[in-house]
Amino acid sequence: MPVPGRILECRIVLPMTVEEYHTAQLWSVAEASKNETGGGDGLEVLVNTPFDEDSDPEIQPPEQLEAGGKVYTRGQYTHKKYHLQSKVPAWVRALAPKGSLEMEEKAWNAYPYCRTVISNPDYMKDGFYIIIESFHAQDRGEQENVHQLTPEELAVREVHRIDIVNSKVQPSDYRAEWDPALFKSEKTGRGPLRKDKDFKDDNRAFGSWVKDTEPAMCCYKLVRVLFKWWGLQNKVEKFILRQERRLFTNFHRQVFCWIDKWYGLTMEDIRAIEEKTKAELDEQRSKGPVRGTVATKDDKDE
Repeated sequence: MPVPGRILECRIVLPMTVEEYHTAQLWSVAEASKNETGGGDGLEVLVNTPFDEDSDPEIQPPEQLEAGGKVYTRGQYTHKKYHLQSKVPAWVRALAPKGSLEMEEKAWNAYPYCRTVISNPDYMKDGFYIIIESFHAQDRGEQENVHQLTPEELAVREVHRIDIVNSKVQPSDYRAEWDPALFKSEKTGRGPLRKDKDFKDDNRAFGSWVKDTEPAMCCYKLVRVLFKWWGLQNKVEKFILRQERRLFTNFHRQVFCWIDKWYGLTMEDIRAIEEKTKAELDEQRSKGPVRGTVATKDDKDE
């Protein structure tokens, strides 16, 4: 693939174990997909199947899955399609040719590592991609190069610490039931999480709750973006990274506040929920209003 234009690493600390987050992530992805699908837009699940070294080459990762000093060879492969007409600003819709607002996502979830590749093979081909590498560790975000970046990559990498309690949430995204500063889990007793009055939202530090919460784990999400379109590359790459940070913030606030819904579920429960969700998404996408995260005035041309 061509060299990415931008590299962003987001670190998100959550009050749970790495094992708990595995269940939390899968359940919450299914739930969030329903919240983001409707009115012709949203998610379509094409494939959801296990993979290992003996699987069909078509579902094996094109590159070695590696993070935290370990190589991963088996997990769950998914292939999805995103319909994004309402998810982008008006200036993008005005310029975007037919077919360019439908994205494909291929993901290899070899937990605790996962690689997700989003592309637009029908229109932009190798001129556009988003690669998200996620590694989950039982720490508070202290590892400085868990994704084993080269010195050249480290030189251009930005690190953002996303605090699920204190980091800014857009007014259109805010719901009290997804606010970790208000939520208390009946099943685990966790929460509400302490909100800092004088928190400086500059991506450099977490709030005070992170230091003493138990348990604690961190999602290290590395995002590489390339959008090769003369005159638009810088603007679109910045927009994509803003949206990824926005999605990470909203999603992980929800993950914690949904804990009483996913806590105690088995992997068999999760796979059954995923199968049911696939059918629900197909129905929702074909009717009803647009749902979830849509472009706002904050995403206007800069």
